Amino acid sequence: MNERNGRVAGKRVVVTGAARGMGRSHAVRLAEEGADLILVDICRSLPELEYPLATAEELDETGRLAETHGARVVTHVVDVRDGAALAAAVDDGVAQLGGLDAAVANAGVLTVGTWDTTTSEQWRAVVDVNLIGTWNTCAAAIPHLLEHGGSLVNISSAAGVKGTPLHTPYTASKHGVVGMTRALANELAAKSIRVNTVHPTGVETGMRPDSLRGVLESRPDLVPLFLNALPVVMADAVDISNAVLFLISDESRYVTGLEFKVDAGVTLR
Repeated sequence: MNERNGRVAGKRVVVTGAARGMGRSHAVRLAEEGADLILVDICRSLPELEYPLATAEELDETGRLAETHGARVVTHVVDVRDGAALAAAVDDGVAQLGGLDAAVANAGVLTVGTWDTTTSEQWRAVVDVNLIGTWNTCAAAIPHLLEHGGSLVNISSAAGVKGTPLHTPYTASKHGVVGMTRALANELAAKSIRVNTVHPTGVETGMRPDSLRGVLESRPDLVPLFLNALPVVMADAVDISNAVLFLISDESRYVTGLEFKVDAGVTLR
């Protein structure tokens, strides 16, 4: 344990997809409030996606930013689809930091397409990263939480509670994260392990396929489903990180199985 102050002071937390976007924001926000971190990212792009993924340099930069707040940081380049490699990375980080208190399964990917243009390769990539990768993160963390409890925070999406079109694999995977989280919340409650989901609206993270605009132009009837009720186009990453911070802190010690929407009201429509 360290002696820093903050709402999660002394807690040791895994964050996946940590090199940029929401993952970086979660890491920095947690570091600001006293956490030490195990940061994981794939640091290479996938052929099934239209947009580039983060780099090893960006992961290092996240670590550096966290360290400016006094955090101890361990980084690993790991594909969350590889359960054995992810577990080994978490085990190494736990050995260096002296334990684990929480995990944030943040890594996720997105494709765009109508039902008849979405390929089986896109389905496999999205489900494997978003759903299996989240499971792998939980499975890597749980053994380290069994003795003293802890918090698992799984980043879902507004699409995890709403039938968001044109992202069918993404929507399906994020609904899957909710079901898995509910099951784990029931199973792990006796061990004082809390398991919750966070559901953002759109956030500027780099996870934006260029083809989305064209697809929406061809289906203007679907545009209202993407509009927030509050007068904002997108949330800031820190808005989501503040929810993550709450769910990892002891302020939420009796909160489990929650679907925490930070969605500007998009799921109201």
